[in-house]
Amino acid sequence: MRTSDFDFALPPERIAHEPARPRDSARLLVVGETLQDRIVRDLPDFLRPGDLLIANDTRVIPAQLSARRGEARIGITLNRPEPDGAWHALARNARRLRDSDTLHFDGADDLTATVIHRDPDGGVTLRFNLEGAAFSSALSRAGALALPPYIERPTGPTASDQSDYQTIFARDEGAVAAPTAGLHFTPDLLAALDARGVQRVTITLHVGAGTFLPVRADEIAEHRIHAERGYISADAAATINAARAAGGRLIAVGTTSLRLLESAANEDGTIRPFNGETELFLLPGHTFRTADLLMTNFHLPRSTLFMLVCGFAGTTRMKAAYQHAVETGYRFYSYGDSSLLQKA
Repeated sequence: MRTSDFDFALPPERIAHEPARPRDSARLLVVGETLQDRIVRDLPDFLRPGDLLIANDTRVIPAQLSARRGEARIGITLNRPEPDGAWHALARNARRLRDSDTLHFDGADDLTATVIHRDPDGGVTLRFNLEGAAFSSALSRAGALALPPYIERPTGPTASDQSDYQTIFARDEGAVAAPTAGLHFTPDLLAALDARGVQRVTITLHVGAGTFLPVRADEIAEHRIHAERGYISADAAATINAARAAGGRLIAVGTTSLRLLESAANEDGTIRPFNGETELFLLPGHTFRTADLLMTNFHLPRSTLFMLVCGFAGTTRMKAAYQHAVETGYRFYSYGDSSLLQKA
């Protein structure tokens, strides 16, 4: 497969720079044997009692930092937490860094980090001097949201972004980017799903900065997808397996939830507890063993996420759905509209 196989024309005005208000008023394209134009608050109409909604409960952190090493200025974007408490990060001007260097951060005099290792590609592993609540407090003073580059914010994230870019499920801090399908959920929508008899469970995949990186290779097999850290508790795995055994369908809220489910799936589709990193690259040809339905926003041309939805729902079907979405004014990407995909 080639990257160009997943290209399509996307007018710039189709990329959303603000979310729908209220969140569940966004449009919802239901993609199956036919296409249906609905809105997100219609989601309960397409689910049945006993179905299980699986959402990502990662919480976005202010991951964009401005650091100093002596007189040198270094831009840092936190990428993912490591098991030992260190952080992997992406660094601008990384060539100026050496192992054991100490970084100081604008906005938080009490926060420093030691460079543990520098990767050849501009990645660095950092160990901060603070942990837990003290680290979160310093990060809130020193950091800013790492909004996607296609959301126009000439002067940086706004006060509204602080809440707009966080899902109703957000609990476990560690994401650089929001799991954007979850942005559409409101208390009223959750109440309607409860009334419908739809169950809910959360799992955690900390979305990394790699989600913003374009596919530069012509051959998709040459693209290296960045690792992301995920957790599925024993209780969550048991809930998922029980719902499937009872005949309920699994609805993954977002590509991040689907990626983690597939990473934790046994051959028969049952889910095992998971605590680790995943580099799973979901493409056409992958046998999806877990979700029956996928709720996801509209993704960019030539992106790994458009490749994923083509793998899940069928490339021909998804290209037709995206052409319809472009022609009928759907809003794309993080703050855009949503879709509900049936597995091919």
